Amino acid sequence: MQATDDFRFVTTDAAVEIYTASTPVFEGVLREVRELSKKKPDATMNPSKVKLVNRVLKDLLVILKDEPAGKYLEELDDDKLPQVSDAVLTMVQFESALKAFRARYLVYLTDFGESHWITKEILAYWRNE
Repeated sequence: MQATDDFRFVTTDAAVEIYTASTPVFEGVLREVRELSKKKPDATMNPSKVKLVNRVLKDLLVILKDEPAGKYLEELDDDKLPQVSDAVLTMVQFESALKAFRARYLVYLTDFGESHWITKEILAYWRNE
């Protein structure tokens, strides 16, 4: 059965929970920062916006820092406030890493006819059934 095969990439339920909780928030913040960038790309972000963005990025770093793209990811510098366009660049790197995370661990399983997150916990469950 495909569901019990050895998978090349395996994550955890906790990482999937962070992904599913944080990704929609991140996408909303990225959308807003992109809009700001269209209007004033060279404007310096204010400290409260940087703090808000960094809260989301910090959550994402928990699951992305050890991924292949993780070495390119970092929070915005809150000491030297970034320009809006620089913030967009940083956030686009996170967006790419999130897409890679999903592609790596969310697998379509023909035995079930649907996609499943491949986690240590689900593999243990399948193997015990």
